[in-house]
Amino acid sequence: MTERRRAVKAYRNPGFLNSKDARALRILAEYLEPRSRFEHHKVDDTIVFMGSARIKSREEALAAIERAQAGERDAGRADADLRMSAYYEAARSLAFRLTQWSKELDPKERRFVVCTGGGPGIMEAANRGAAEAHGINVGLTISIPIEEFDNQYVTRELAFHFHYFFMRKFWFAYLAKAVIVFPGGFGTLDELFELLTLVQTKKMTKPMPIVLFGTEYWREVVNFDALLRHGTISPGDLELVYRTDSVDDAYDWIVRKLAEHAIGQPGPML
Repeated sequence: MTERRRAVKAYRNPGFLNSKDARALRILAEYLEPRSRFEHHKVDDTIVFMGSARIKSREEALAAIERAQAGERDAGRADADLRMSAYYEAARSLAFRLTQWSKELDPKERRFVVCTGGGPGIMEAANRGAAEAHGINVGLTISIPIEEFDNQYVTRELAFHFHYFFMRKFWFAYLAKAVIVFPGGFGTLDELFELLTLVQTKKMTKPMPIVLFGTEYWREVVNFDALLRHGTISPGDLELVYRTDSVDDAYDWIVRKLAEHAIGQPGPML
């Protein structure tokens, strides 16, 4: 007598769920599952920190200098890491101060929660600063072939892991009430220019303060003035970003903009 096989329900069939035919379900899951968690933890809006995963903390950079002096590492690279570590410490300090400020706004409501890509470098710095201010914070990681991409400072209940870059970027933009962009590479540039495009084309209608932190870096890496000179952007497009090298200046500008446009306004409907 042959054993009767029990049919598997479609939503419990891993072969189907991982197939190309179920791609729409996987995309929808990366919208609905984060939405459910954000709603449960009452996260209405965020301040997004972007920047390189390769930038080291000052303590890591100093340890690298010691290894270079012992002949265990390239001295030039170690010097560059130490110089760039100033951005890590700036992101950490700024996230700490913004978290302290946001916690004082309304004890019953969570506003302007620090959010990053959840990885190392600048992302770790911002999550670390928020955690040191005893605030919750968000990490939106992505599945890429790099080991140990997550950082330990993300609030455990708000650590997300995405397969689709575009769904991850949706959650960056949808909840954001301000964005601070530190020096970074391809990923940071991609995220920055997508946001600028959304604001420029008015596909994003909410006010979106965008800070470029590190004036020398951004002046060298992105020549916005050349875009204007060649006529490929308008003069007003230069005003879509605010440039600074100062944590105090960035903090004051963001707080002022949020006070003008976001405090008293509800977060997006989840």
